[in-house]
Amino acid sequence: MDESDYIIVGAGSAGCVLAERLTASGKHRVALLEAGGTDRRFYVQLPLGYGKLFYDPAVNWLYRTEPDPGLAGARDHWPRGKILGGSSSINAMVWIRGHRADYADWGRENPGWGWEDCLAAYRAMEDNEAGGDDWRGTGGPLFISANRSGLHPLVRSYVDACGQAGLAENPDFNGAAQEGAGVYQMTIRNARRNSAARAFLRPAMKRANLAVITGALATRVLVEGGRAVGVEYRRGGETRILRARGEVILAAGAVNSPQLLQLSGIGPGALLQGLGIPVVRDNPNVGDHLSDHQGINYTWSMTVPTYNDELRPWWGKLRAGLQYFIGGGGPLAKSINHGGGFFRTRADLDRPNMQLYFQAFSTLIPREGERPLLTPDPWSGMSIGLSNCRPTSRGQIRLRTARAEDHPAIAANAFSTDNDVEEMLAAVKFLRRIAAQPAMARLIREELRPGPEVVTDEALIADFRKRSGTVYHPSCTCRMGRDASASVVDAGLRVHGMGGLRVIDASAFPNIIAGNTNAPAMLMGWKGAEAVLRDAV
Repeated sequence: MDESDYIIVGAGSAGCVLAERLTASGKHRVALLEAGGTDRRFYVQLPLGYGKLFYDPAVNWLYRTEPDPGLAGARDHWPRGKILGGSSSINAMVWIRGHRADYADWGRENPGWGWEDCLAAYRAMEDNEAGGDDWRGTGGPLFISANRSGLHPLVRSYVDACGQAGLAENPDFNGAAQEGAGVYQMTIRNARRNSAARAFLRPAMKRANLAVITGALATRVLVEGGRAVGVEYRRGGETRILRARGEVILAAGAVNSPQLLQLSGIGPGALLQGLGIPVVRDNPNVGDHLSDHQGINYTWSMTVPTYNDELRPWWGKLRAGLQYFIGGGGPLAKSINHGGGFFRTRADLDRPNMQLYFQAFSTLIPREGERPLLTPDPWSGMSIGLSNCRPTSRGQIRLRTARAEDHPAIAANAFSTDNDVEEMLAAVKFLRRIAAQPAMARLIREELRPGPEVVTDEALIADFRKRSGTVYHPSCTCRMGRDASASVVDAGLRVHGMGGLRVIDASAFPNIIAGNTNAPAMLMGWKGAEAVLRDAV
């Protein structure tokens, strides 16, 4: 296609949903540009294979942040999907919508984005293995595993220990309440990753009115008379032009969408002028308001077997492979985060502000070029991790150069507010409280990280600054809002002051939600498509 009704830039969590919904009627021609390639790779489809994708440049943008004082000067590693399915093809597959109050916050300024609106969209999107109710959906295009079988025995011990620590068991974090401990639902179907590409894009690719162009790096949005009319992209060493009769939709994610807007002259005017980019619209919010969840693991050696014992030896790997390929089960058929939860660090909070992750597994010994999920430590190990749900620290994304091939500067500014430091300090103390409960303490040999010698508040803060990092949920860099002086897009996800241009992905979140961001990224695609179709002529 040289011309389409709609051009979508980015085949990630939101872009795949957009492609499916915008082509469903057969009325519209859609072109989908993706800088990466096919998702038909073994380690993409293997649920536990995502450790092999963590540093793989074939499927991963491999971003690094600027040196971050909040992380003891570290340059944090930011994996983002460069592949059909985007980050839904390389993530840990946990399905969390967020707290209902998060969406009440969204809807307060953005009509159509309140909790009831978003709940209806989620229920229409989902096909939950646990069955339908007032909260869960069935019959939708996205299968969600209830994850109720094949769990490691230590998951039960973890949930019991949380109960003894005052955090009750919760059977469904996407149900009536979020707070509590329990088992995570997963985007896994028939022992394979159920990414946005598998659930939405692959069925849509059978339609004649969808063209998917891989290996296509978008270099700028073409603007004529204040309206987006097409996209310039590079493929196979050639620069090409694709024009849009209707709209250009950026769904490239929290890093690439603001980067592409800035490359197109939409962003902080002084920055763009300094790089020789003609300013189309001066909006300093493009790339600002960057929000992300920061996480850390505490690790113990155990007196009982963990997945370390199953996956470390060669014969254990062979057994796990046979379990997977013959019966579709075993540790390879799941994410490593079987369990988790949400809790409050202060009783006066109206909703949870911390998320838990339980892993019957440990990986303290690093391996070159991968996250060693398939080669854990040579002892029985267990980790309990956490991340903050509502950080107040804000970062930004800015172009370094006027070249689309060059990664932008990412300033995460982790733990840059007293609030975030105080919350994390209280949270890591709760991890030890869980481990000290009878259900867990009887199974623990010793604490390995940070170690029993780390006890003072100062030492605990120094430790989490040194060992924390992103849990891969960047968002809000093209945030939605009524006020163009404080946002990038309106409630219809239209870029303020521009015609024919929308941003529909996690960058448009008004504020970060409590939990993993893959579900709300797909929600953006689902509801964003509704907005596009409402305005279609």
